[in-house]
Amino acid sequence: MKPVRFTLFVLLVMFCPVNLSAADPLIGQPAPDWQLTNWLNSAPLELKDLRGQVVLVRWWTAPQCEFCRATAPALNEFHADLAAKGLRVIGIYHHKVRTPLDPQQVAERAADYSFKFPIAIDPGWRTLKRWWLDGHDRDFTSVSFLLDRRGVIRHIHPGGQYVKGDADYAVMKAKIAELLAEK
Repeated sequence: MKPVRFTLFVLLVMFCPVNLSAADPLIGQPAPDWQLTNWLNSAPLELKDLRGQVVLVRWWTAPQCEFCRATAPALNEFHADLAAKGLRVIGIYHHKVRTPLDPQQVAERAADYSFKFPIAIDPGWRTLKRWWLDGHDRDFTSVSFLLDRRGVIRHIHPGGQYVKGDADYAVMKAKIAELLAEK
């Protein structure tokens, strides 16, 4: 009888999708304030200025982050298709290379990715540490947070990529639609 239970358990784990983001203790918490500099495509923004909008915050780096490059089209699509419906996409650059940070190079990389939404720099990863690397081991720093209209964290994509046609993209798009439908 025990082998049957074990087999059933394995099958459940394999075939029942689990939203790992829902298990993160950050879900349901207000997003912390950010300390960002060098805004592109926008005047400097504070989270309080974005109340009433659904906000997708994505940390990215370039040129070495293949996940950031792969996710760029999805971010551009969400911005182009959903900004008028109340979605605000914010890109936050975090510097990962040994060369000194050059804001002009960040602007060039943002242009390479065709980013038209607001972009800011997170110097020394201050905001990333506060939001994500808060003493926890994390697999990725290219993380995305989805905030509701009150500034509460409602979904976290824990890094890597989401590309049109994959499951992570479908989840992100559905979560955005769900939050946009809330009033």
